[in-house]
Amino acid sequence: MGFFNKLFGKKEQQESIDHGLEKTRQGFFSKISKAIAGKSTVDEEVLDEVENALISADVGLDTTVKIINRLEARVAKDKYLNSKELNGLLKEEVQALMVATAQDETYRDFELPTGHKPHVILVVGVNGVGKTTTIGKLAHNFSLAGKSVLLGAADTFRAAAVDQLSIWSERTKVPIVKKEMGSDPASVAFDTVQSGVAKGVDVILIDTAGRLHNKAHLMEELSKIKRVVQKVIPDAPHEVLLVLDGSTGQNALEQAKHFTAATEVTALAITKLDGTAKGGVVLAIADQFKIPVKFIGVGEKATDLLVFDKQQFVDGLFQNQD
Repeated sequence: MGFFNKLFGKKEQQESIDHGLEKTRQGFFSKISKAIAGKSTVDEEVLDEVENALISADVGLDTTVKIINRLEARVAKDKYLNSKELNGLLKEEVQALMVATAQDETYRDFELPTGHKPHVILVVGVNGVGKTTTIGKLAHNFSLAGKSVLLGAADTFRAAAVDQLSIWSERTKVPIVKKEMGSDPASVAFDTVQSGVAKGVDVILIDTAGRLHNKAHLMEELSKIKRVVQKVIPDAPHEVLLVLDGSTGQNALEQAKHFTAATEVTALAITKLDGTAKGGVVLAIADQFKIPVKFIGVGEKATDLLVFDKQQFVDGLFQNQD
């Protein structure tokens, strides 16, 4: 239990988030520091620069306007004389925005919801966002948390996807259900869930095709997978996890729009935040879609896929800026 606490402890997770958001934090606050240099008060020009900094971090126009409007209302009441006070005010507004979103703490320390077993997670997302890698990392972390895991390679349109998931299966010592390339994805999903029930596993992770079809085609394909899975477990899948690449900024928002229009996405995983200055996209996604961000990727190691904690995320964004 001591190892478990060390691996998933708040201190270690906060350090990972702080490191992962370094590029976003540096770009964002360097712009704010330049905006307020030599200023005795926070005026309209400063707020314009803060707005530009938020947009540059890919917070998105709608969410940025919401934050700036709140800042303007606060500044109208009081005069903030330096960058430290402005940063504190901005942090409060970002915290308020994050608290207002539909966040969920289900996966604290990679624990699973109670009341059913196995817990079936259908993972969706376009090619290149780190979907298959995210599944592998989830398998690793659920295993470290003492959960038995089964993988389903239902992305049968790309041989590379099946091969990549097979490598993760070997690496994490987690069993996998797979078929030859071109097989019916729904049949793979069915066999995976049937096997998972027979083996009594705790969590099933099913990979799906990463093609971004038109909405009707995508809905049809995912609906078929859901239907066959429900023949084994009537209330499955329990999660539809959409994986987005945080480094693509506004493109990640567009992908979220496509997938949420095509299927019922219940949770989000945002990857590659450590290699980008666009980490503010997490704020935009959380604000605009009101879908819980469950996981974020802040590095290459399997343990760098973290359970999302909105307070830790805000603290990481504002590290050393108080």
